[in-house]
Amino acid sequence: MAPSNATQTHDPETGSGRRVKKYKSLEEIMAKAKYVPIEKEDYSDTVCEECGSGEKPEEILLCDKCDRGFHMGCVRPVVVRVPIGSWVCPNCSGVTPRVRISLSQKKIIDFFRIQKSKTTNFKCSAPAQDSKKRRRRTLVLYKKKKRRLLPYIPSEDPSRRLEQMRSLATALTALKIEFSNELTYVPGMAPRSANRAIYEDGGMQVLSKDDLETLKRCRAMAKRGEYPPLSITYDELEGYTVEADGPIKDMTLIAEYGGDVDYIKNRERDDCDSLMTLLLSSDPLKSLVICPDKRGNIARFVSGINNHTPESKKKQNLKCVRYDVNGECSVLLVATRDIAKGERLYYDYNGYEHEYPTHHFV
Repeated sequence: MAPSNATQTHDPETGSGRRVKKYKSLEEIMAKAKYVPIEKEDYSDTVCEECGSGEKPEEILLCDKCDRGFHMGCVRPVVVRVPIGSWVCPNCSGVTPRVRISLSQKKIIDFFRIQKSKTTNFKCSAPAQDSKKRRRRTLVLYKKKKRRLLPYIPSEDPSRRLEQMRSLATALTALKIEFSNELTYVPGMAPRSANRAIYEDGGMQVLSKDDLETLKRCRAMAKRGEYPPLSITYDELEGYTVEADGPIKDMTLIAEYGGDVDYIKNRERDDCDSLMTLLLSSDPLKSLVICPDKRGNIARFVSGINNHTPESKKKQNLKCVRYDVNGECSVLLVATRDIAKGERLYYDYNGYEHEYPTHHFV
């Protein structure tokens, strides 16, 4: 048994842990471990390679390959927060983000795991008419109107819809992400049993019966390959972004956030810029986050606004809402106003927390 005055330390020569006696001074410890201090390099005169300025040194990132400096706001696409661990500039990364792939209709069907149907032949199904709901709306005509979620309306042109899905497949392939419209539970991460809306601190709003029917309908359309009229484009400043490829009405359900579910405590030092809060528990150890770094859908490409300026806030046309769906937490992206064709989609990453740095966003 080791003596009580021993402690665990690291041997810089062997890279292994070993037990050594506690010494009275730092000099003795350094001498015993044959520790040689490394002179700290001076980067006070480092300037940004893009703008040539050395101002705001706290925002200058040093490439671990070429050792050149870049302002977080000067890099393309911009870097929102200081990366954890190593960082390589775009020139040294050797990655060309605008990957172009050619996918046939059959490959797209396989990529998105679309359920084939002999009757639909890749055509959009007509919206279902519910006479009972029409009559019910007539009866409550004079009552206060409650805003309900609307199902999205896919593009009618099959070739247009194929092009939209091809753009999403291109972006996912470039980032080596597997397509998934659902929350996935991977061994070693948070189990499905951890996703319980009752754990939400202060309670979570329950998705109403009518809105639940809308969600079910959108899920069914997605399985048939009928997606919202959205297209992925690459921007030098923002990276991959989502654009409306057709008009979208206010309160339309755009997407359900998909990806792996994990505990927030396991992702505190994660560099993924698309992590989404799923559950905020009074017990921090039970809080959950959605991680779309290996599996995800179009929701992870929606851009955030710069909520520090009024002009940027005007760009916001989506909101991110967490709901209790049959006892489990789910994150939905919903249109907050009518969206025109060609308009980019933006929502506030912070929601109600106001902790995420967005000053480099547009």
